Amino acid sequence: MFYLGIDQHRKQLTVALRDEQGNLVLGRQVSTTWKRVRDFFASVREQCAGDGGFVAILEVCGFNDWLLKLLEEYGCQETVLIQAEDRARRKTDRRDASRLSELLWINRQRLLAGKPVHGLRRIQPPSPEDRENRQLTSLRKRLTDQRTRLINRIKRVINKYNLGEECPTKDIQAKKARTWLKQLALAELDRLEVDLSLRQWELLDEQLANVQKQISERAAKNENAVLIATLHGKTPGYAALTLAASIGSIDRFPTPRSLPNYWGLTPRCNNSGDARQRLGKITRQGSPIARYMLAQLTTMVLRRDAWLRGWYKRTRQRRGVKVARVAVMRRLAVIIWHMLKEKRPYTPGDPTKWKAAPKSMTGASA
Repeated sequence: MFYLGIDQHRKQLTVALRDEQGNLVLGRQVSTTWKRVRDFFASVREQCAGDGGFVAILEVCGFNDWLLKLLEEYGCQETVLIQAEDRARRKTDRRDASRLSELLWINRQRLLAGKPVHGLRRIQPPSPEDRENRQLTSLRKRLTDQRTRLINRIKRVINKYNLGEECPTKDIQAKKARTWLKQLALAELDRLEVDLSLRQWELLDEQLANVQKQISERAAKNENAVLIATLHGKTPGYAALTLAASIGSIDRFPTPRSLPNYWGLTPRCNNSGDARQRLGKITRQGSPIARYMLAQLTTMVLRRDAWLRGWYKRTRQRRGVKVARVAVMRRLAVIIWHMLKEKRPYTPGDPTKWKAAPKSMTGASA
């Protein structure tokens, strides 16, 4: 068996190939043009064919898709996708590729058996459906962010002339407010900026409506999204599909604590020597959009679940608002794990019936 480490960039791949004894037998850079990269993997397949083939390791990035498919096409036995934790002090592409191949060779038995390796965060590639759902929900968030920035630019022009009190509605997103903005007397350049912003605003509204329609259709067909939607008691949509796509198969998470840890909701820990329970802020690893959606769901759940709202208020009195909200998010992540594992919807009330995580989870610092 051979062990291939790949440091992927847009224009080239830096590769390091080791044999079963851990010796480096190949180290070079390969252009990502289709002919050259295909010729390279064809030569690797031929070189490794007599010794059981090869396995590969690479770090996750935003354009891994084509390389993962190409590795499978050229006979890669297994691809290990990891997330980089620490940045090396002396960092070059060749060092990175060699380090990855050595890491794969040293931990080959555990990695190829699917077992965890301490200090290594392995990434499970999503299914094609989950990949599309993640792309769709990320697109909606980008469109929403663009619209928010656009509205803020219009508000800045209004405040420049101190015209906020003259708006016919409290919110400038209302139809009457938009009509008022079109007729507002402004300086030439400010009038041009507002007109262009209003046109972009209309276009973004149209695009968001199209994206939201697809999200609603996909969420209604996604079993996990339908279950997660019972947290707020509404039709499954944006938030439910975002969390369902982030989770994928719940079987990937062996314990209830695994899901909040995957979303970066567990506190950092610095226990060494005589120090004990030195807990810090949450790790913030994993998907930022998943944490954002879980925070939105927290607000909805607290409105309809009296027991959880009382628990939140007691925690808030002891630890403050921010720590209490993150504690609720962790508890909801544990509840979501049980919901998906046991295939049952959310019911308001005492969450101990969900076999909630131990007390240390609720008392951790956020």
